Amino acid sequence: MPPVLRVRDISKVWRIERTGEEVMALGGISIDFEQGEFLAIVGPSGCGKSTLLQIVAGLEEPTGGTIEVTGSQDTQKLTGMVFQEYALFPWRTVLENIVFGPEARGVPRTQREAQAQMLIDLVHLRGFEHRYPHELSGGMRQRVALARALANDPRVLLFDEPLASLDAQTRKVLQTELVRIWQETKRTFVYITHALDEAILLGDRVVLFTARPGRIKEIVLVPLPRPRSITGRREAELLEYLSERIREEVERSLKAEGLT
Repeated sequence: MPPVLRVRDISKVWRIERTGEEVMALGGISIDFEQGEFLAIVGPSGCGKSTLLQIVAGLEEPTGGTIEVTGSQDTQKLTGMVFQEYALFPWRTVLENIVFGPEARGVPRTQREAQAQMLIDLVHLRGFEHRYPHELSGGMRQRVALARALANDPRVLLFDEPLASLDAQTRKVLQTELVRIWQETKRTFVYITHALDEAILLGDRVVLFTARPGRIKEIVLVPLPRPRSITGRREAELLEYLSERIREEVERSLKAEGLT
């Protein structure tokens, strides 16, 4: 089966207007996003992970490279994005937030609300349809954000550290929920995280970025059955391996900046 997307030699250079300086964020990224996989992306801070997702989502233009879309695009949006900050409309209820995309596309009201009710069940928010974002916990807001992204029927869901601001217990619950929703929807999930244990818990593959400019240092297969934990020997060995590989990049970055 062909991949959903083929990313080829994507680069991005930011220009600082005040000084005219150019900063290379991405130095040539090539990777396939496979059908139905859970792909985790890790790397040092500032290595261009979020920039890559923004380019794939169409929010930023690459400086160079191409993105090839495979398969039919007749009925499905290519990507949906879930942010760390939720990005919900505070004046809209849960239901109204979820139907926003279909509403903007002109989907009839009865159809979009029926779909939203199915998604509310999927993310376990039944009974909260008419609550506003400020009336919800952080974990519930993130469920709404996920349902809203799914309402556009995307082939690929892009996650930019969606659980980073949550407490440890809520984060653990939502990690399990994300895997369940991924399995039920059969979408491709692409997930940025700074937490290596989270990447191991969630990912079929873990893509390790170098320090800026971001390049792919290594792609690590996670050959572990689900459900997972990080208490087993194989998980611990993988965590140690990824930690060492990230440490190499952090040390290289600090050395380049003259901080070591």
